[in-house]
Amino acid sequence: MNRSVSRTGNGLCEYRSVAADGRITCAKIALGDNEVSPNLCRSCPAKTIACHHLRFSLQKSSPSAIVVRYANGRTEVWNDEPPSISFLRAACAVKVAPITSPKECVACSLRLTTLPQPQAKEKAARRKPKGKVVPFPRPVAATG
Repeated sequence: MNRSVSRTGNGLCEYRSVAADGRITCAKIALGDNEVSPNLCRSCPAKTIACHHLRFSLQKSSPSAIVVRYANGRTEVWNDEPPSISFLRAACAVKVAPITSPKECVACSLRLTTLPQPQAKEKAARRKPKGKVVPFPRPVAATG
């Protein structure tokens, strides 16, 4: 039984969920283990592109550990590298073109229109609030 609970709407990735056994999983990983960590999600290539026109699937590659045996009988396991995520397949839905790396989307005009612009944020902050504004009375000093 592999039920997952979606946690969208709170700033997290829409593809990340929590399985019934407590593992954090990614629905877009098609090749490799689908368990992810917050550090792995931060390095997701889809998150760096941040475009609504991107259609993709991911592959997770986990480095294999190296067992080192010394002449004196001591044994060490080297597994310093963290797992990584890369595109298995990715394409732009508008341009109908394949994407191999996030660098291809850096200067795309379609991507730049989907990102929130700083001018739009400033305009929204300057807008007057809707509804009735009731000022609070100012305190008056008593003279006597």
